Amino acid sequence: MAGTKAAPQSQLRLQWVYGYRGHQTHNNLCYTGKKDIVYFVAGVGVVFNVREHTQSFFVGHDDDIISLALHPDQKHVATGQIGKAPYICVWDSSTVQTVSILNGGHTHGVAALDFSSKNGSRLVSVGLDRYSTISIWDWRKGKILATTRGHSDRVFDIQFHHYKEDFVVSCGVKHIKFWNFCGNSLSNKKGVLGKVGKIQDHFCLAFAPDDITYSGTAIGDIYIWHGNELKQTIKKAHTAAVFSIHQYTQGFVTGSKDSSVCLWTTDFDLITKIDLSILPEGYKGLSIRSVYQRDAVILLGTQDSEIYELSTGDETKARVLMRGHAQGELWALAVHPNSKKPLFATGSDDKSIRVWSMADNALLSLIRVQDKVRSLAFNCDGVHLAAGMWNGSFTVFKTRDMSVVVEIKDRKEVLHEMKYSPDGHHLAVGSNDNYVDVYSVAEDYKKVGQCSGNSSFITHLDWSVDSNHLQTNSGAAEMLYFKMPSGKRITGQEEIDSITWATWTRVLGQETSGIWEKYTDTNDVNAVDVSFEHELMVTGDDFGLVKLFKFPSPKKGAKFKKYVGHSAHVTNVRFSSDRKFVLSIGGADQAIFQWRFSSEDAQLTARSTADYDGSAGPLLSCAAVDSDSQQSDSDSSDYEGLDSDLEAENQMDYRRAVYKEDAAVLKKNAWSNEGGAECKRTARCSLPSAGLSLKHVFGYRGYDCRNNLFYLQTSEIVYHVAGVAIVLNKTTGTQRFYTAHTDDILCLAVHPTKDYVATGQVGRLPPVHVWDAGTLKTLSILQGEHQRGVCALNFSRDGKRLVSVGLDDNHLINIWDWKKGEKLASTRGHKDKIFMVCWNSQDNLKLVTVGVRHIKFWTQAGGGFTSSRGVFGSVAKQDTMLCVVFGLQPDVCYTGTQGGSVYVWKETTLQKAVKAHEGPVFAICTVEMGFITCGKDGCIRLWDETFDKCIKVYTVEKHALRTDSCGVLTADRPAIRAAVLGHGCLLAGTKNGEVLEIHKDGGIQLLAQGHMAGELWGLATHPLKNMFATTSDDRTLRLWQLEPCRLLSIHALPKPSRAVSFSPDGCLVAVGYYDGSVSVLKAGDFSQIYSFHHRKENISDIRFSPGAGKYLAVGSHENHVDVYNMVTGRRVGTCKGSSSYITHVDWDVEGKLIHTNSGAKEELFFESPKCQRMQISRGVLEKMRWATFTCVLGDLVSGIWPPGTDVTDVNSACLSHGGGLLATGDDFGFVKVFEFPVTGKHAKFKKYQGHSAHVTKVRWSHDDRFLVSTGGNDTAVMVWQQQRASPVNGCHGDSDDSDTDSEEEGYDSDVAYEKSIDYTKKIYTENIREKDEAAVTIETDELEDEAHTYIKRVSRGQTEPEKVQKAAPPVTSSGRIQKVGEVEDLVLDHIFGYRGFDCRNNALYLNDGSHVVYHAAGAGVVLDLASGTQTFYLEHTDDIICLTANKHPKFKNVIATGQIGAKPAIRIWDAMSKTTLSILQGFHEKGVCAVSFSSTGKYLLSVGVGDGHDIVVWRWQDGSKVASALASEWRIFQAEFRPDSDTQFVTVGVKHVKFWTVVGGEIAAKRGVLAKVEEGGEMPAMQTMLSLAFSADGITYTGAMSGDIYVWKENVLLRLVRKAHAGPVFSMYTTLSDGLILTGGKERTFEGTVKLWDQEMKRCRPFALNSGTTEHVKVVKAVCRGKGKILMGTKAGELYEISEKTDSARLLVTGHAEGEIYGLRAHPSRPLFATGSDDGTVAIWDLSDKSLIRKMDIRGAARCVDYSPDGQLLAVGLKSGEFIIVSVSDELVWGRKRDRHSSVYDIRFSPDGQYLAVGSEEAAVDFYDLLQGSSLTRLAYCKGIASSAKRIDFSSDSKAIRVSTGAYKALVFEVPKGTPISDETCINKITWTSWSSTFGKEVAGISPGKTDSSCSYPSVNCVALSNHGNTLATGDDYGLVKLFKFPVMANNGFYKSYVGHCAHVTNVMFSYDDRYLISTGGDDSCVFVWKCLGVSIP
Repeated sequence: MAGTKAAPQSQLRLQWVYGYRGHQTHNNLCYTGKKDIVYFVAGVGVVFNVREHTQSFFVGHDDDIISLALHPDQKHVATGQIGKAPYICVWDSSTVQTVSILNGGHTHGVAALDFSSKNGSRLVSVGLDRYSTISIWDWRKGKILATTRGHSDRVFDIQFHHYKEDFVVSCGVKHIKFWNFCGNSLSNKKGVLGKVGKIQDHFCLAFAPDDITYSGTAIGDIYIWHGNELKQTIKKAHTAAVFSIHQYTQGFVTGSKDSSVCLWTTDFDLITKIDLSILPEGYKGLSIRSVYQRDAVILLGTQDSEIYELSTGDETKARVLMRGHAQGELWALAVHPNSKKPLFATGSDDKSIRVWSMADNALLSLIRVQDKVRSLAFNCDGVHLAAGMWNGSFTVFKTRDMSVVVEIKDRKEVLHEMKYSPDGHHLAVGSNDNYVDVYSVAEDYKKVGQCSGNSSFITHLDWSVDSNHLQTNSGAAEMLYFKMPSGKRITGQEEIDSITWATWTRVLGQETSGIWEKYTDTNDVNAVDVSFEHELMVTGDDFGLVKLFKFPSPKKGAKFKKYVGHSAHVTNVRFSSDRKFVLSIGGADQAIFQWRFSSEDAQLTARSTADYDGSAGPLLSCAAVDSDSQQSDSDSSDYEGLDSDLEAENQMDYRRAVYKEDAAVLKKNAWSNEGGAECKRTARCSLPSAGLSLKHVFGYRGYDCRNNLFYLQTSEIVYHVAGVAIVLNKTTGTQRFYTAHTDDILCLAVHPTKDYVATGQVGRLPPVHVWDAGTLKTLSILQGEHQRGVCALNFSRDGKRLVSVGLDDNHLINIWDWKKGEKLASTRGHKDKIFMVCWNSQDNLKLVTVGVRHIKFWTQAGGGFTSSRGVFGSVAKQDTMLCVVFGLQPDVCYTGTQGGSVYVWKETTLQKAVKAHEGPVFAICTVEMGFITCGKDGCIRLWDETFDKCIKVYTVEKHALRTDSCGVLTADRPAIRAAVLGHGCLLAGTKNGEVLEIHKDGGIQLLAQGHMAGELWGLATHPLKNMFATTSDDRTLRLWQLEPCRLLSIHALPKPSRAVSFSPDGCLVAVGYYDGSVSVLKAGDFSQIYSFHHRKENISDIRFSPGAGKYLAVGSHENHVDVYNMVTGRRVGTCKGSSSYITHVDWDVEGKLIHTNSGAKEELFFESPKCQRMQISRGVLEKMRWATFTCVLGDLVSGIWPPGTDVTDVNSACLSHGGGLLATGDDFGFVKVFEFPVTGKHAKFKKYQGHSAHVTKVRWSHDDRFLVSTGGNDTAVMVWQQQRASPVNGCHGDSDDSDTDSEEEGYDSDVAYEKSIDYTKKIYTENIREKDEAAVTIETDELEDEAHTYIKRVSRGQTEPEKVQKAAPPVTSSGRIQKVGEVEDLVLDHIFGYRGFDCRNNALYLNDGSHVVYHAAGAGVVLDLASGTQTFYLEHTDDIICLTANKHPKFKNVIATGQIGAKPAIRIWDAMSKTTLSILQGFHEKGVCAVSFSSTGKYLLSVGVGDGHDIVVWRWQDGSKVASALASEWRIFQAEFRPDSDTQFVTVGVKHVKFWTVVGGEIAAKRGVLAKVEEGGEMPAMQTMLSLAFSADGITYTGAMSGDIYVWKENVLLRLVRKAHAGPVFSMYTTLSDGLILTGGKERTFEGTVKLWDQEMKRCRPFALNSGTTEHVKVVKAVCRGKGKILMGTKAGELYEISEKTDSARLLVTGHAEGEIYGLRAHPSRPLFATGSDDGTVAIWDLSDKSLIRKMDIRGAARCVDYSPDGQLLAVGLKSGEFIIVSVSDELVWGRKRDRHSSVYDIRFSPDGQYLAVGSEEAAVDFYDLLQGSSLTRLAYCKGIASSAKRIDFSSDSKAIRVSTGAYKALVFEVPKGTPISDETCINKITWTSWSSTFGKEVAGISPGKTDSSCSYPSVNCVALSNHGNTLATGDDYGLVKLFKFPVMANNGFYKSYVGHCAHVTNVMFSYDDRYLISTGGDDSCVFVWKCLGVSIP
């Protein structure tokens, strides 16, 4: 059978789509500016030009589109789809090209979209996920600006408010929400219904000025909202659900399920109502899902997939523009057999059969049937149309009028397939009953045969041309053949082969094998149709693809052309009878696609008549052409496979067993497992004074990289090896190094200016670094998008963008704005490896990728890409592409192939192929007049600018090497992986690790070289000279020179080697091989002297004995050490006893003892040469002298092992010949230096990075000046120079790490408290201010009626007594009694308190010192120093714990505050107006403990208190995150930008100082490096650092817990200011005007807590606070300096202002110190009140001038207070169970008593002043008679209380008491006997002097959600009734103060709430005259004074 796997040349182009998505969506069609209609169906966006009756298509989606929005410019359209990872496309409706792709914001689907109304720059979307996630996008950038959970149920619509910027409204199932977008945060208010409406579903939205919103509801009403409050409803606007509202210039139009459209005025007054169901085009049950009005035309979309156009001028007619199937699945498709009648029919689960015209793209007829239709068939002349039904029946219709011919039901299951015979005599019907029934047409469809034998349902059937045979496919993948009409089965192959088939629709068989990919299911392809004349077949599959294959296609995995558009399974495909069209239908999408078919002949004709310019012919330029046409992604049968080098590269696995970052994790886990703090107190070896600096690196990574070698602007050369980027000065031979990478660098790109370099590495989350080649400073780090590694990089032509490609399975492509560190766009690249990416030289939005078997052309579209695959045509075969470059011509690029050709491309089409090399072309680069290519053949070729002529060829061979080269070539004609022209020379990099410079004369200068691929383990330094030798898996022995650094010679080895050693005199070299053999060579000519082969496994270490080198010890992986005599050449002994492989071997200085280590962590000793095992004590061992010390085990080196590592993690060690320094190399890629001996655990060290993975060997040079290290997989050899320590500065480098965070330090109670504070215990478990609350439905007038009824209730003849005694009404001056008003509202007037106990630097001057800003509780406070008044910012929802002010003049009075919380917010606000400027949220957890503005004020730094203490830099105005990092596992106390920088900042905390730099989208950190700062002194220890200040020239000051101040230059300790304070330095402040430094700390005395220092902190002025109020000022937590004055905040919660001139201090703010405040009572007759706190004080406050009168130290936590009726005594109940009575006038204790041992909860004087009632936690109320004097004898106590006595109220006659208990019971007792009163009649007659109970029927409504009036909701902590008895105040656990009218008897009573307190409000109390309400906070330790509005005051 003839056949091919090639793709056909014929094409399909989408011409028409029948249908419209009307179900399960709405508001999804509109007019564009050109008056075209935009809508969607399946996965296609359709632009319908009604005037010309044409469609164009957007096919950028890969699943069902379900949402659509039109941009205000009426040109751009946004569409959202469903899917696992749904995305949004913004596209141009005129060109149907993608403008932007928005990825990553949603899961499941995008339910609704809307553009912002002002300029359309933003897009809001809502998802179909569980939380209906809302995202706001900058859609042009593809960037999410804000995201939040929308609702717990479905959201149907979301829109920007058309008249309010930054406001969004969403609605859906039983909710509507009003959102405010600020910064990066979305905050919402839920719609409040009140009495106006009911909770129901809202489907659509519209808007009007004055903050008006309209919503359409499920019952047909339209709700009108003002703000978030429902003001009015339009009842029965429709009689069913309102699905759509559209606003146009003259009003509104609405569409409903009730079939009607209503027109409304701009005020929503009804103009007219049009019922479409009564129009001729309408029908009963028509449901309108979308409306859109423009001018006088209304566009309507219905649930049944119809689009109508209705003219408002003629409401009696509607024009049908589109019809389609709706609901269920669409499977049935049949084409009319008459080619002159281009008709087709479809049948669907919507129980309709429709006949369509392909010529007119119109519906001709429609008939409704009784069941779902699953198959259709026309007879041979098209007269009859048969329809197979779901229930097993079929009906035959006359096509002309669709009248029924016959109905037959012979089967019970669905009929999926049916066809008439070609002669028209029979109808074959296949069913899911596994049979095919045959009917005779002439006999009125009598059944005449049955085909049996299929074991599953019938899927496809075909007739033979002669109508005598039938073939079938079944669901069991069977192919059966039958004789017709009898149905007899045919099995003879000859007979079967002789049959000619009339149609071919079966999907199985040899002829269609090519349609099946490997491993696909036989149900994946649903339909096939064959055009025999064109030898083509079209298929439809489960992946939504329509494909074209050649027919027959007998080989699996044939190539094809594929076309997208359907969103799910394509159920059927058919060629039209005239073969001009292909029809496809979608199952779930119900769409019908009509494709224009262009045969191969037509394509050739079109090309021959057109000038060939790289396009695919006229058809491609047609406006309707829009679908995707690509060749198959499947493997090609004629593909030759990969070149060996490429195959090795492609198969390389870059994943590591251990990464560098694992070292820190292992260390943390180890400390946790070893006992944490106890482990850290272990003494550690001291830090070595000497260190290392990297001098030279041998190597170049060429074996798996390309295009990684460039000239710089300075003529230097940049390349890479291991984790080091090298800048080589070829003139001097010196190298400079960029060492910030943590793993292998894999790719390198140079900026167009040639001064910046980008490098990408291997890693879990590998970063890309952009750095300055001149300064070697990091400019940007781009991280977080790739996995495993970054394999390709390229800068855009303008240098502003960088593209990177990852090594993940999909080879992710990212575009970056590298300076900002922002990801601009990303997409999946390809399933096979991408080798190179290149920007289009003319267009910064286009790029090309090449790789294994592919080339792709990409165009950026917002946050995503569109792509096209290269079209090879007949020019050349598809090949693996290795490199790509653009020339000077626009859109022309050149690619190098593995076959040795260069392909020339115009746009996406291959123009020509040029044979360039023998073997792969690894690199192409452009030069001024042409190109350079290089390849595996070792040649470099220069080409002209058209690639027609090779101008010159350079061949890399040894004979061309110049004499001034610093090395030797490994081999002739090595594969060349990189080449570039510059400075008159060619620069080339080879696979063998060589960097070459080729001159015009062909001479070659070798600039750098290293080992080739394979692990590098063998290293030995020469015993007498500055030389060393290396051996590697690359089978070479190399001899290197250290001064100058160069390769001296290469010797080829017969096999891989992993060990090498010099003899003591340097004359011999011993080499150990991987196969267990050993060679001894002469060091001069490498001639062999001896060869041994006693082992079969790897030789791991080899060592000559000292002295004459008589013996050679050879350690192997066979667990033995063999000893050879170098005189006789024989083995003289074997050291046995190791239970695992030998890792290290050493000799003592006398050559008599061998020291070994093994993989089983064994340290053994053997006598030489007998090899007898020896036992050596530790004492003897410490005295022994070793010729070499390279072992890693034993007591002398126990400290080298990092915490948590195993015995294999340290690979190598080497003791310097001087004996003082031990160097190690480990699996984490670190070279470390220790002070020797390294005893104990976890010794201090200095570490250096450069190697990318395991460091295999380290060796000191003979004079200890150099250390040489080798990398395993990185093949690099690094030469480090020892840096001797100077007495003052020590030796340090950026890579040094002393790990001093584990050292023990001193103790301070205040610092210890801050370290241990757990904010999670203070966070609301359920923050009610951030929670959706149910709409309030009870109105004020109802409450008034209820209260009126309750108060006015009377019995006959007698007035019921007042429940609560009321204060006498006020009297006017004329003697008239005033009517008492209610407290209608509260305004926060004053806060007593300042948060100093756990914060710092949180009080600042504003406006040149006229105002002070600070925080208390959840309030930001601005204090006017002139008037003493306070104003407040109250938008935080929990404790504020940090504050900063923007110091830039442009941002005057801009404040940032951070709070605690599960998702804590940072709010930026204006201190004067209290306007919120930005909200930053969504990154930190638990809380934000520090904030700081940058020097320009544009950036904000924040630090979290969650795990990892993350730091974030924000662009606060737009709410975008610039960069973030995890800072420390321990608490950070302060973080500040340097005053002169936007990118540099410093953090301090627990054993922590870090110096940070923002580099692009990442933050790079340097730890503070300690150094000796005093001659002869010791290295200072790292302290816990608490505060920060700065000076010029990179100087930083940090205040330590010890009281010292550390002075840093950059990140290195410069000096110490000893004992700047006696205790911790909590606060520092830099005065920008004069550079002076202010410090605040902890002192033993009251003087010097604040000090002013000069700029160098060498001289200071302490301040002695000359104020009587400063006796408690021992700890200063905040300092700030203004003009001649200093602001100081204390731990005790006070703010002082100090005069610099007089030293005098003025108290500005005071409050209680840390501790809960429960005690509160107002004075009975004066504007005073008293508070008692856990801080052990009782304070008396004046409400008139908001001042503290006195504070008394009671030496115990106070829990309650009460004034005596005359105000002369104050009773205080303590937490200890004691109570005291104090004389208010003289503060003397009148009495003290303790009869209980648990907390006193409440204490009350009786109204007559005789008794004192004391309620306690011990379930008791004790009575004391005050008339008996201060002895306070207990008279009695209340009996029968089942729980604690929480609240007490006396009766007005002092004879009864009501006790509110912890069991939520109110009990009444007789006073003073304590006898219970249970008679309700008696109780009801009692009038109480106060009401403090939180339960009872009178206050049932204060507790939300409770229906039982007898119990209280636990969240309400306290209540207070106004003195006039009509207003009740409450305080609750959510920090809310609420006002109710009293009584509050209805459930969920109406209230007004007030915020400011951060957590539980512990007490509330009205002042004696009801002018003020006082509230106290628990955790916030604050007292709030609220001014009462509405109360009548004389």
